[in-house]
Amino acid sequence: MFSLRNCGLWVAASLTKKRLTLARFSGDSAAPLATKFDVIVVGGGHAGTEAAAAAARCGSRTLLLTHRVDTIGQMSCNPSFGGIGKGHLMREVDALDGLCSRICDQSGVHYKVLNRRKGPAVWGLRAQIDRKLYKQNMQKEILNTPLLTVQEGAVEDLILTEPEPEYTGKCRVSGVVLADGSTVHAESVVLTTGTFLRGVIVIGLEMHPAGRLGDQPSVGLAHTLEKLGFVVGRLKTGTPPRIAKESINFSILNKQTPDNPSIPFSFISETVWIKPEDQLPCYLTHTNPKVDEIVLENLHLNSHIKETTRGPRYCPSIESKVLRFPNRLHQVWLEPEGMDSDLIYPQGLSVTLPAELQEKMITCIKGLEKAKMIQPGYGVQYDYLDPRQITPSLETHLVQRLFFAGQINGTTGYEEAAAQGVIAGINASLRVKRKPPFVVSRTEGYIGVLIDDLTTLGTNEPYRMFTSRAEFRLSLRPDNADSRLTFRGYKEVGCVSQQRYERASWMKSSLEEGISVLKSIEFSSSKWKKLIPEASISIGKSLPLRALDVLKYEEVDMKLLATAVPAPLKKYITCRELAERLKIEDWGC
Repeated sequence: MFSLRNCGLWVAASLTKKRLTLARFSGDSAAPLATKFDVIVVGGGHAGTEAAAAAARCGSRTLLLTHRVDTIGQMSCNPSFGGIGKGHLMREVDALDGLCSRICDQSGVHYKVLNRRKGPAVWGLRAQIDRKLYKQNMQKEILNTPLLTVQEGAVEDLILTEPEPEYTGKCRVSGVVLADGSTVHAESVVLTTGTFLRGVIVIGLEMHPAGRLGDQPSVGLAHTLEKLGFVVGRLKTGTPPRIAKESINFSILNKQTPDNPSIPFSFISETVWIKPEDQLPCYLTHTNPKVDEIVLENLHLNSHIKETTRGPRYCPSIESKVLRFPNRLHQVWLEPEGMDSDLIYPQGLSVTLPAELQEKMITCIKGLEKAKMIQPGYGVQYDYLDPRQITPSLETHLVQRLFFAGQINGTTGYEEAAAQGVIAGINASLRVKRKPPFVVSRTEGYIGVLIDDLTTLGTNEPYRMFTSRAEFRLSLRPDNADSRLTFRGYKEVGCVSQQRYERASWMKSSLEEGISVLKSIEFSSSKWKKLIPEASISIGKSLPLRALDVLKYEEVDMKLLATAVPAPLKKYITCRELAERLKIEDWGC
């Protein structure tokens, strides 16, 4: 039977086998590790990998410190990236040459654009990801990034020096102290501690110190930040159990297939790595009154749900949903964890009941009557720091050259973490070079909305991105993130590669040329109706119609328009992305 005590024993055994010693993982493994870097990034999660890679792309000698190198790129919770609002963040991270979008295009098993029935401003790119592939591809990327060194080690303290007089802050960070007492110095430090600050995992009434299942928490660093005067809060989150694929009756469930063609996340990916017909389906089922009954009868055995610490409002546990929305059915999406994985992730079934009750609850659900639970769901409680203590560049007010990114700022989700990571890494590097900070405003991107919300309003619950948070969402679309951010990243910061800059420049000039050509083509409404009978064009209109106006009709796309007027338009449909963006840009002309 599953128990948290057994979990704790497994953690201890695992850490004994993988003793947290200093080791160098990039460059010559026999060479001694440097004791001075430009930037140190603490934490190898989604914020940390983006921060470390961004700082290195900006030309800074960067050290990534992580408890275990083999967990870099680990998807600790759901096996998916993107969604409504979150997909926007991924596109913006990619526009700044970040990693997660490209890695997702190499690792996905089910690609779909959500909200297609609405306008392109609120489309949400999303993909189910093969956990193993994503981790492999991310580690390959990180371990081969120029100027980036990766080292195993637990950070217990910060090295502080006198502040620079021209900046605010009562002191300045100049490095870190590791668990074994050794020190590494740097000009800037980025903390991306995730759920590790005084982290505790919970199943039923059992609690055990851990940042996530299998990893020790960070206690010394939490004490250091508290002593420095940072305002500390407490948040909680959770994860569903994992179910054996062969024990599920998929035949009676609602099947969800991927898009054909599948739209990649990255602007520089022509296609995703896998054909639509080879992708894996997802399945939909629902909870029922029996699930509610089990939850309500056993609240006394669930310390996590009784804890007053705030959890995620928009991705709540099944216990929270039953309490807040009684007598309602709740969706449970059965998502694959990989091409060769025998595990299914029941999205929407985050739970912290005792393991035996989790098994009982699962088998009450349609299609899961004979389901076998491989790993129980569990809760995580952890420290975060009030994000009003950081600037829009993610540098702290209290300590100069110290940056925070990810869940330490009160956010939830891979995408929110990655977005903060790329900004923190860029600005940590700029600070070393004594250059002005790189700030994205609310008018320029969802990254700007995210950071502005955090730094001005703070949060008392795990912050999640939604399109409704962005006042300028009609112009901050997923399709145009490159035109908003890539040129700034290339010219102002140097974090964008020449290849990406040239691709964005080509797209910008092609769009401008295409719009001009579409404006120049004019026919009468009756002629357009003959050329494109599928379009609902009224032949009663006396004035001539431009091709640009015809493209506004819902039934018309660039492919159909180029079939009607091939000579000037044929070249604009050779690139799928260009053709789609012309259709979208056309709505604003």
